[in-house]
Amino acid sequence: MGSASAASLPTSAGAGENLVLILDFGSQYTHLITRRVRQLGVLSLCVSGTAPLSSLAGLRPRAVVLSGGPHSVHADGAPSFPEGFLDFAAGAGAHVLGVCYGMQLLVQTLGGAVEPGVRQEYGDMEVEVTAPSSALYGEDGKRQSVWMSHGDEVVRLPEGFEVVARSVQGAIAAIEHREKRFYGLQYHPEVTHSPQGMETLRHFLFDVCGIKADWKMQDVLDEEIKTIKSMVGPDEHVICALSGGVDSTVAATLVHNAIGDRLHCVFVDNGLLRYKEQERVMSTFNSDLHLPVTCIDASEKFLSELKGVKDPEMKRKIIGREFIAVFDEFAHMLEKKIGKRPEYLVQGTLYPDVIESCPPPGSGRTHSHTIKSHHNVGGLPKDMKLKLIEPLKLLFKDEVRKLGSILNVPESFLKRHPFPGPGLAVRVIGDVTAGNALEVLRQVDEIFIQAIKDAGLYDEIWQAFAVFLPVQTVGVQGDQRTHSHVVALRAITSEDGMTANWYDFERPFLVDVVKKICNNVRGVNRVVLDVTSKPPATVEWE
Repeated sequence: MGSASAASLPTSAGAGENLVLILDFGSQYTHLITRRVRQLGVLSLCVSGTAPLSSLAGLRPRAVVLSGGPHSVHADGAPSFPEGFLDFAAGAGAHVLGVCYGMQLLVQTLGGAVEPGVRQEYGDMEVEVTAPSSALYGEDGKRQSVWMSHGDEVVRLPEGFEVVARSVQGAIAAIEHREKRFYGLQYHPEVTHSPQGMETLRHFLFDVCGIKADWKMQDVLDEEIKTIKSMVGPDEHVICALSGGVDSTVAATLVHNAIGDRLHCVFVDNGLLRYKEQERVMSTFNSDLHLPVTCIDASEKFLSELKGVKDPEMKRKIIGREFIAVFDEFAHMLEKKIGKRPEYLVQGTLYPDVIESCPPPGSGRTHSHTIKSHHNVGGLPKDMKLKLIEPLKLLFKDEVRKLGSILNVPESFLKRHPFPGPGLAVRVIGDVTAGNALEVLRQVDEIFIQAIKDAGLYDEIWQAFAVFLPVQTVGVQGDQRTHSHVVALRAITSEDGMTANWYDFERPFLVDVVKKICNNVRGVNRVVLDVTSKPPATVEWE
């Protein structure tokens, strides 16, 4: 997993007195630490564990968590925190907690020893708290089940450290050096497989570090409005790209609160929208949100540029480029109308977008190893003339919904399932312009989503959609042999889109949906169900 560059963080991010900094060393669970801390009412920010020390200037964290990672501290090129980091932490008066790889890195850096484990520990494991007066555990009992994931183990502690817990196999599971404010857990307290892990994090933050739970969405809103007002001059105008999704709508409403009618929203029909999306979304914008929105139909331009393109990354880049071209053209139109060219573009970029579009520490890469490029992160042209405003880029999806609620965005709109920026382009595998793929997909998707709503399941599911596959199979319909298309259905549950489980529909529901699709959508004779979690798969197919 990647992480946001510390240099990209707003100066206000570290201004609070109760900041927790997460240094990411590549664990798939790092984002969970960030979320767990926030769930406890404390601002946490995730930055690359290998970021230069200068990029942390101005941040004064009360605690720093060194994440886990897939590397061995002995491997060539294994990621490490920058030189001078421990002095930085000491100067800030921060407590440092190493988790899994982070603990081993801390031990090795301070003069201890880490070696390949005689008995590697993966999965559920019992640990025994061995120190009666441990700072990490307090009165939380002697024995607990935790989630281990390590091949190396600490065999010798640096001077001044104490072992406070061991696994049932005898491996060191938790350490602390209270005087220097260093702590370590060999397991992952942030995952649900460590049932008492949240309590350990709570104890560490509030009892050990003395942090206060003072991070609230109202404060985030006030801070963002203040930031936007200071960024955008009193006579400057802003364009907002509305997709019809929760993120861009909340971003637009927030910016509208900050600068009023100097915000000009544009909704682009790129030919890759869902069934009747344009008319449904425009109706909501006008009647419920009262946002000033111009609708531009650029579907012919987008689809002509995508014709014959099969590579998913290329499709995303083309769509990002065309969006910016439309916005530039819209800016010119506005310039003639208001006598001043807009300088800024608002986008609903979220924290997971930033995280997934950054390289994992220790990969040796600057931007690849990326799960995907987002047209609002990795797909933007380098010569873009509009400056970006991304008021949600430090928030997760559930936090954006809370912010939207404070801004009085209708609850029915806030509960909408996420829809990818590139639209149906990433749900038609291969060339989106081939045959009638888009029309078939729209019909299938509409039947699937409506069935979910009719069954009262919509709010239980994080995201549901159909995928058009470039495959034809033999079937029998109306006593005739057919050679028609295959579509896939996908529905997932998730907290933030970073990890996900597939939704387990009851058999009668699936039987009914498949029957409706095959009976009502011409050209489809086979429906398959995607039962893959994330990881190993991503949410979208492309």
